[in-house]
Amino acid sequence: MATKLWAMGIVLGCTLLTSTAQLFWKFGADKLEFNLLSIITNIEILAGILIYSIAGILLIISFRGGEVSVLYPIFATSYVWVSFLSIFFLGEVMSLFKWLGIFTIIAGIVLIGFSSKKTSADAAGAF
Repeated sequence: MATKLWAMGIVLGCTLLTSTAQLFWKFGADKLEFNLLSIITNIEILAGILIYSIAGILLIISFRGGEVSVLYPIFATSYVWVSFLSIFFLGEVMSLFKWLGIFTIIAGIVLIGFSSKKTSADAAGAF
């Protein structure tokens, strides 16, 4: 099954949603007190859970449009988005090793994408 472009787009959108949800969790964690009332009334934590749930549903839908071995590595771009969002919203600093990690993630996704196209072309030629 060839992976459809719409499925890749949905997965990419899911990475942005889950990265945003993780930021909400961070903001909520900063205000968190360890009692039940604080947890269930923490708007940031609840917003993160809601956003993460929406992303999960969209990810399941995207799996109908392609191979998991192609789509799920795209999901790894959430590490990249979280890094950029943490710089912008949290004032975190990126070290050389963090940048190398981001480059490695992106290179891996590109290599998986090229591998998938070659595998699909080989399979099409076999028939």
